[in-house]
Amino acid sequence: MINADTILFTLMLITLVNMARYLTALRSLIYIMREAHPLLYQQVDGGGFFTTHGNVTKQVRLFHYLKSREFHHHHDEIFTGKCERVRELFILSSSLFSVTLFAAFIL
Repeated sequence: MINADTILFTLMLITLVNMARYLTALRSLIYIMREAHPLLYQQVDGGGFFTTHGNVTKQVRLFHYLKSREFHHHHDEIFTGKCERVRELFILSSSLFSVTLFAAFIL
């Protein structure tokens, strides 16, 4: 029989790996955004996005941009593909985090 601790540890490990994938995809999106969409890069505080003094309200702007799929109107296919990937990884990571948190309280 599989131990509950093993299941929880596995869920946490999978969640951490997917969070790392999400953060690296987000970092590469911001790098690509500098050339592909400079106005959005400034609106989301691209240079200070991953710093401790980053402006959270500007970072939320990127969340809304990806959530409403405004990137579908952009002309650069690499940029739109990266936006779609970041959006999918965010959904996956947040879902996995919710399931792991739920499992931590149940198990």
